[in-house]
Amino acid sequence: MDTAIRTALGAADGAEPLAELRRIREAQRRLTRAESEQVRRARAQGYSWQAIAAALEVSKQAVHKRYGKR
Repeated sequence: MDTAIRTALGAADGAEPLAELRRIREAQRRLTRAESEQVRRARAQGYSWQAIAAALEVSKQAVHKRYGKR
């Protein structure tokens, strides 16, 4: 697990809620970018949409709709 995510989750109980929401949102952005990069790499290496979808635990259609036009 990413250090920022662990920090955000661990600090959530005692920290100021709006600051924590900002931290969580930034962690989500980083995860989204990382996911996109790994999907791109997987496709470049010849992995099928079905294999990528299975790894992401979503349908083939969902992953193709999100990343297929890039």
